[in-house]
Amino acid sequence: MLNFLAKLPAKRGAWALLAGSCFGLLAAALFFQYQMGLEPCVKCIEQRTAVLAIGLAALVPLVAPQVVWARLVGYVGWLLAAVWGWRIATSHLEIQNAENNWLFVCDMYPSFPSWMPLHEWFPSFFAAPGQCGEIDWQFVGISMPGWMQILFAAYAVAAILIILARLLKLRRL
Repeated sequence: MLNFLAKLPAKRGAWALLAGSCFGLLAAALFFQYQMGLEPCVKCIEQRTAVLAIGLAALVPLVAPQVVWARLVGYVGWLLAAVWGWRIATSHLEIQNAENNWLFVCDMYPSFPSWMPLHEWFPSFFAAPGQCGEIDWQFVGISMPGWMQILFAAYAVAAILIILARLLKLRRL
């Protein structure tokens, strides 16, 4: 199992699967937004951005999986974005589960840098008209940020396992 995990980063298919899962999640988010009418809040957009970051980070080693620096960019981007996304999803869940969640007010706009106002450049993807405390959708009793917390945790655990397996394999050489 360790050998299998250690070999994955050198294969295009593994990075394609990671990128594809992220772009699939983004397609699902757009479906929820435009077909089901669920308006994303600022926390939703920040989670969407974290998923996009994982997907974009996976594209670098997808192009050149044998190049060490490309894999390093992939590892770092994948792990940082997964942890960042998990933290946002956790914060979002805290707002939704608060006794008086109407006391929590989201920011009006996502906190993108002033030099990269994605919510202005691509409002159909990054605008956040929804409210953070609203629970408009659930599946088996878990709201959207709850599912995102699970997904981000899975992405982070997978990244850690693969990085550790790779390091252990390199150490044995």
